[in-house]
Amino acid sequence: RGQLKIAVAAMAARCRLAARFHRVHGANVRLDASRTRATRVESFANGLCFSQEPLAPGQIFLVEIEEKELGWCGHLRVGLTAHDPQSLEVVPEYSLPDLVNMGDTWVFAITRSHNRVAVDGEEAPARARGPHWEPFLLIEQVRIPRDTLVGRSRPGRYSHILDDLYKMNVLPATARRSRIGVLYAPQPDGTADMHIVINGEDMGPSARHLPTARPLYAVVDVFASTKSVRVIPVEYGFPSLQTLCRLVIQKHIVHRLAIDGLDLPPPLKSFCKHE
Repeated sequence: RGQLKIAVAAMAARCRLAARFHRVHGANVRLDASRTRATRVESFANGLCFSQEPLAPGQIFLVEIEEKELGWCGHLRVGLTAHDPQSLEVVPEYSLPDLVNMGDTWVFAITRSHNRVAVDGEEAPARARGPHWEPFLLIEQVRIPRDTLVGRSRPGRYSHILDDLYKMNVLPATARRSRIGVLYAPQPDGTADMHIVINGEDMGPSARHLPTARPLYAVVDVFASTKSVRVIPVEYGFPSLQTLCRLVIQKHIVHRLAIDGLDLPPPLKSFCKHE
């Protein structure tokens, strides 16, 4: 049990450090100063982003869709790659097919529906709906707090009071405020399965037999109608001091956007507004 606690603490620390985008990205991407928000500034392509660091086994890289752009067909694409972004001479224009064609890359295109994946003749598991949701999402041996994974109501007056009403009203996969994550789960044969998680729901193994001997980076393609995404940190262990501060601040305000008027460092304001 002691080793498990140490592993969880190490995972929590690693997740906080890795919850940002890599400095290497597509030509049409602009990152904010914290490298937690990626915006495609023109066209519909060249929106590739990567996690700053390789993911640990079971570590989810979670993003929230912040802005949409009308007029384009297609949505966000997510996955994993064994290519170190720093080693890319040129960032490919598309994740599908360009980056995938380079090999050792697995990318899944998110759609409005039909995101669940059945592999090798298996049936996709039934959707978990309603108040019977468990507080944790279990994927293989990975246990993730489900509350963080679910897209919430938009910030506004009293929205922090009404959040409970929105927990079971799951957003469509491609909607604004929807949360989408990717992780890999090690298997007994030494390989791993890639899982996509949409608003707290595991879509099943969308790719299998990934090599775990090489570092695996998250891939986020801010493609077509998806205009901007933000990385959402996921804490596997006890809440951090930063999270506890956010809970206290949110408890004592009426309007989330009133956080802008508080005498707080800009990064903490951003963290408080984007749970």
